[in-house]
Amino acid sequence: MPRYAESERRSLADLLLALGPDAPTIIPDWAARDLVAHLVIRERRPDAAAGILLRPFRTHTDRVQAATAAKPYPGVVDLFRSPPRWSPMTLPPMDELANLTEFFVHHEDLRRAQPGWQPRELSEGHRAALWRRVPALARMVLRRFPAALLIQAPDHGEASVGAGGDQVRLVGAPGELTMFLFGRQRVARVQLVGPPALTDRLRTARLGV
Repeated sequence: MPRYAESERRSLADLLLALGPDAPTIIPDWAARDLVAHLVIRERRPDAAAGILLRPFRTHTDRVQAATAAKPYPGVVDLFRSPPRWSPMTLPPMDELANLTEFFVHHEDLRRAQPGWQPRELSEGHRAALWRRVPALARMVLRRFPAALLIQAPDHGEASVGAGGDQVRLVGAPGELTMFLFGRQRVARVQLVGPPALTDRLRTARLGV
């Protein structure tokens, strides 16, 4: 069974080394060194990982991330490339569940900040694996959106979310929908169809987990 999270990890680690610690990302104020530090503490520092999602712990998280980003860059990339053996997230089923979208999105955060980027040609299986996570992600971040939102990935399926009312269609490849729903609307190549006020609102909404 293909392990797409593992392939994303390897490819992202390779790109981090190729571009260097000061390469830009699409995340404001983050260079490559900050992105990889975030990924390392997410897996290796449970005391600091809590602040990634929970605001009361964010000061500690920011301090640990800054200290990690200041360490020699190749070593930090190596820590990301070789996940800790004690983590349950390294087991294949959990790895796919917990890490595929995380690694895909952060891989694209780095790729799409570089000049001349283009969407990657993903395998059918890779696209299908990303799509399987899109409906749940959409329900999480858009369940209260004031429209009947139809999310469509041609050749993969569709999902309906939102609070009802006027219909808006969000159409794209699974990877582009993933980027959009993670708050990367600016660089996601999708099609939005519906009332302009609603599509504009969706393009600028604060999305993501």
